[in-house]
Amino acid sequence: MKKKLLWVLGGLWMVFVMVMLLNSPRWAPEPAGGMKMIADRGVHHLSDSTDMGGDDCSAQHMLPGQEEQEIFENTVHSIRAAVTAKADMVEVDVAPTKDGKMVLFHDRTLDCRTNGKGDIRDRTLAELKALDIGHGYTADGGKSFPLRGKGLGKIATVEEAIASETYKPFLFNFRGNDADEAEQLAAILKTAGRDPVTEGDGFYGGEAPTKRMAELFPGVWAWTKSAAKACSKDYAWMGWLGITPDSCKNSTLVVPLDDQWMIAGWPSRTIARINAVGGRIVIVGPATDGEAPRGLTHGNQLADIPTSYNGYVMVDDISQVGPALIR
Repeated sequence: MKKKLLWVLGGLWMVFVMVMLLNSPRWAPEPAGGMKMIADRGVHHLSDSTDMGGDDCSAQHMLPGQEEQEIFENTVHSIRAAVTAKADMVEVDVAPTKDGKMVLFHDRTLDCRTNGKGDIRDRTLAELKALDIGHGYTADGGKSFPLRGKGLGKIATVEEAIASETYKPFLFNFRGNDADEAEQLAAILKTAGRDPVTEGDGFYGGEAPTKRMAELFPGVWAWTKSAAKACSKDYAWMGWLGITPDSCKNSTLVVPLDDQWMIAGWPSRTIARINAVGGRIVIVGPATDGEAPRGLTHGNQLADIPTSYNGYVMVDDISQVGPALIR
């Protein structure tokens, strides 16, 4: 009985050693280049995410101490400030207007963040330009609104964002789920002479428009949340067997900052495997139960990422994280 147990333990040990060798990054090719930071909404006001859903208005939950910051998310000023803070890519939220234009705006409705009412899609560009996007910001539960009047006329069009002279890629986030929004954005990009594949732009968010962008621009980085979830879930176990799942082909592997140790072959072998199937990797902030993944908010979090990692990193506070990166 004892001899049989020793054989079983020995066999298990051999399997463990083989798995470790199979996934060791030691013999994987050294990744070229460095990490690429994505500034979520550019430079923006941070909010308390406790009990706040992904579609909740962050302006109502602004953290104290930001009352003097007059840079608002998804604006031209915000994009330029993010690039100045060393962002490699700027994430922006896009939404169509009633008169066929397309603007940068995170919320589905205007009620929370601005002095307007209703769905942004029911307003013309002229009506949106007349609004104050600083109207709804409060850090004390609505007792005071220190940024009112500071955001007049600052809702930006996609054309204005492209012309912001930053020369950096954009990650366009479709807040809606209408494939026509992809056709509209594609037309804007073509009119501006911008090839998203050449520029390194990306698209994600709503399933229908994101998939349509992938059809309109073959080879472009386009990923949906469901596809990224499938890739991450499948690789979590298949990767240890040396298998890159089909769900990761031309998709995105999302890795929470505190879960890197769980990823097979991290980072060099993982990078080689995902790159081989046309995929990309994005590191997000620490996983938190009940909350949607957020980006990095502190510069010292960069120390938790291997120096050989050359994928993307989602950043919530680029003004703090960007300058902390030694390039």
